[in-house]
Amino acid sequence: MAEPEPSRPSTMAQPQASQPQSPDSRSRALALAETMGTRSDLLSRLDFDKGSLEWRRLFSELFGTFLLVFVAAGSGVVNARFGGHSIPAAAQVVAPGLMVMSIILFMGAVSGAHLNPGVTIAFALRRDFRWQRVPGYVIAQFVGAFLAVLLLRAILGDQGAAGLTLPGAGVSATTAFVWEIVLSAGLVSVVLGTASGAQAVGWGAAIAVGGYIALAGLLGAPVSGASMNIVRSLGPAIVAGDFAAWWAYLAGPLVGSLIAVVIAYILRGAGGGTMGRRAGSGTLGELWRPGPLARPVPAHETDLPPRGRAERTSRVAAI
Repeated sequence: MAEPEPSRPSTMAQPQASQPQSPDSRSRALALAETMGTRSDLLSRLDFDKGSLEWRRLFSELFGTFLLVFVAAGSGVVNARFGGHSIPAAAQVVAPGLMVMSIILFMGAVSGAHLNPGVTIAFALRRDFRWQRVPGYVIAQFVGAFLAVLLLRAILGDQGAAGLTLPGAGVSATTAFVWEIVLSAGLVSVVLGTASGAQAVGWGAAIAVGGYIALAGLLGAPVSGASMNIVRSLGPAIVAGDFAAWWAYLAGPLVGSLIAVVIAYILRGAGGGTMGRRAGSGTLGELWRPGPLARPVPAHETDLPPRGRAERTSRVAAI
């Protein structure tokens, strides 16, 4: 009697019950998304749409502009207060560039470190920054400039025209206006250019922007004071009540910024890309920090409570 053949395992695929995604697999998925450059972009978009975080960006612009004007106007004020020969002219024009470099590095990811209404407007025209946020940024920049000048006057007293940006000896307001257009167009072009690459927030942008401000100051200070920034000029002028050639320092940087937007369009086409938007809007996030895209952020580096962190991580992984 023939023995029955042993049963063979079925070759048909058996349905498997879906299992919940483990924490390790979620971490791997987030790490993959980070490598692809999507995780940080997603988080920055989610966070930038939060109205509850807007005050951080406004404070960043206020504080950053305060530091910039405190150094830019303060170098002249300190020099005048202590005899007129304590700070060399070259150091006075290089100092603002070094300060901007520092500001970009330590809080550029929060607000984009505009520090300048011309830069804010240029980012908006390039569709890298929302127009409804422009007024808040400009107001914060003016407040920061006013506070810097008021503090300088409170500490060192009224030093007259020291710290103001004025046309040089024998230079007309019209010449200063044209000079500011040229310098501002170059500055905003550098800002927009670095904002379109991977180093929009970090060493690349800091060195490029800070270096340009220093070099433009060395060249342009004898002609117009090399302001390139409306609040840097009008803030001290309003506090001091000195409105000589004020229109040149209002219109010049604005026209220069518009020219820079046209140059950016010629060089790179329309704006609104991921890197440009990220640089212009800032990348304030709760689960990531600026750095290499492939670097996942360990849980201990976040400031979220464990429960909120787990919920946020699972939500992003599901997306």
